[in-house]
Amino acid sequence: MKLKTYTPEFKAEAVKLVLEQGLSQEQAAQRIGVPKGTLANWVSAARRSTDPSAPPGSRSVAELEAELAKLRKELAVERMEKEVLKKATAYFARESLPGTRS
Repeated sequence: MKLKTYTPEFKAEAVKLVLEQGLSQEQAAQRIGVPKGTLANWVSAARRSTDPSAPPGSRSVAELEAELAKLRKELAVERMEKEVLKKATAYFARESLPGTRS
């Protein structure tokens, strides 16, 4: 018996039938013509956010959100440091010009 392979897009649409449209796994499997166990595996992988068909190096939504929060915090610190450096540069430039000292 030849193993049938499915595209990631097909799997995603099949999972949407169950998770977003509220069909039972059995109904969705019959509708799209895949074994119920196969669809159950796809749905459970989607619920865990660890799709086995995902490319290597892909990360879950929670991991990506955590990284985004960390990067936003780092960006805020960098912007603050840049602003401080601008003000310090302006101050010292003003102090170093002849005739500008009070």
